[in-house]
Amino acid sequence: MIRKPGLGRKRAAAHSFDAALDDVELAAARAALGQGRWQAARALLARTGDDWDRRGHRVTVLALEPYSAAWAGDWLLAEPDSADATVLLALSQVQRALRGKETPARAREACRTAAALAPADPTPWLGLLILEREFGDGQEVTRLFGEVRARYADHHHAHHLMVARLAERSSGTGPDPLHEVYDFAHWAAEQAPADSPLAILPVVAHAERYRVLATAGHEPADPAASGHWSGRRARQVMKAAFDWWLEWEQEGHPRRLVDLNFLAHAKVCEGRPAEAAALFHRIGEHVTPAPWSYLDRDPHPAFRAARAGALGTA
Repeated sequence: MIRKPGLGRKRAAAHSFDAALDDVELAAARAALGQGRWQAARALLARTGDDWDRRGHRVTVLALEPYSAAWAGDWLLAEPDSADATVLLALSQVQRALRGKETPARAREACRTAAALAPADPTPWLGLLILEREFGDGQEVTRLFGEVRARYADHHHAHHLMVARLAERSSGTGPDPLHEVYDFAHWAAEQAPADSPLAILPVVAHAERYRVLATAGHEPADPAASGHWSGRRARQVMKAAFDWWLEWEQEGHPRRLVDLNFLAHAKVCEGRPAEAAALFHRIGEHVTPAPWSYLDRDPHPAFRAARAGALGTA
């Protein structure tokens, strides 16, 4: 049984990173959910509708609240047929499994229940993808990505998870410009509409490969000393992504700040501070752990140092 906190319980200190990013409605609903007031989450998800990227973002962030599974259970007692409550419970169970508080088998069962109740919704499949990214094998991850994509072909979060998993597949040692993750990222970017933020995916793939190679000792830990960020492929990838951002920007996308952090990181590594500065201005204080935490760095100091260097030079 999931124990619920007393409503008078002193809340833990706020996390250094806000997974809600700049979604103020989501942050308010999360705070209410943390106090057991699930009605705010109910209203938020009802307003979100079938905006699948936004729905996935909001549900996954709500599910991070430590007692979200308990409050989703209360919601289901009041509304047993609620697809929104069922998917929130499912994603909450996934997060509990990742923290070692629930078995992966029960989290999978909860996601499958949510998927059966709302067959058009990719979010339960996103929950399974997050789970198998940690506990499953590559074949199952690929299958689940296909389930998400069958419901929403341009799912942002799912593509990022797939890139991270593919980047970890071995292709030998040393530089690997033909690694499969690059083909996947370029394919996804080409398949997406012109205004899709998946245009940034090749940059994410490049950063994920650097993470894997540097962790294994095949690239130096200092990006400035690595040819990974200065080769012809890197320059092409970074220029195409930055040009796309200048044209489209996508201010309304719920996860655009994830992309901006990856792109700013890439521009810093590439040694282009003026372009990085423009991105840091858009990011503001909405730093994301990845990619600043890569190679076991403390992400906050890494972000602040990179931002100060770029803004100072610019």
